Amino acid sequence: MSMAKSDQWLAAQEARTLMEAHDVVSKLMPASNASPKVMRDFYRRSAAVYARIAEVDRAHHHEALYWANREREKAEEIDKKLDGKKSTTA
Repeated sequence: MSMAKSDQWLAAQEARTLMEAHDVVSKLMPASNASPKVMRDFYRRSAAVYARIAEVDRAHHHEALYWANREREKAEEIDKKLDGKKSTTA
């Protein structure tokens, strides 16, 4: 039986290494047809996981920071697209 998504995110928060974080986060990636909001939320949570990893897995500090920034930027791109849709429909 597979874990619920919330339990999987808890496991991601408990990861102690960059490799563990990659393993858990990759399994949480939404389907390619997921809504923009679902994707944005995934990227935000993923960014938080990698930011924490940067502090606990010091051997991979810079690489984890790269991943945190990458995921945060992806979430911000989606936010901009969603904001653009709001302004054109308002």
